[in-house]
Amino acid sequence: MTHHTNSKDDRKLLQEKIKGIRFAMLTTQEADGVLRSRPMVTQDADFTGDLWFFTYTDSPKVNQIEQNRQVNVSYMRSDDMTFVSVSGTAQLVQDRKKIKEYWKSTYKAWFPNGEDDPNLALLKVHVDSAEYWDAPAGKMSGLYAAIKGITGKPQDIGEDVKLDMR
Repeated sequence: MTHHTNSKDDRKLLQEKIKGIRFAMLTTQEADGVLRSRPMVTQDADFTGDLWFFTYTDSPKVNQIEQNRQVNVSYMRSDDMTFVSVSGTAQLVQDRKKIKEYWKSTYKAWFPNGEDDPNLALLKVHVDSAEYWDAPAGKMSGLYAAIKGITGKPQDIGEDVKLDMR
């Protein structure tokens, strides 16, 4: 495993790793400790340390975040077998100017009342750390074989890199 220590370079590297991945999985924790994940659309923006997602103010994930702001956001790009796990703190943002900045007409499929819906808000996830794995597609079969114990020897499954955003 490789560790990076330059937060400016790490932010740029994280942006490169998640660029073009439209959907992410956001994981929150319920009051009883159960983890809940759901697909979210990351807003296109220059990454400066925060990820942005649309939500409704009354959604269960907002209540979960009010109880525990620690979240995980995971990304996967299948064409080059890149996996990214992001840890951070989330908060609800109801800034109408910011909502208009990120709004796209295609979001009406999820938010039919549009950008002026008073229940529409943004979730901002401030990234504390991230980790990514680059596993060339041919090596995934090696990973599967190693897990299943078929080969009996360790497989080179790609690079595992930890990023620190603090």
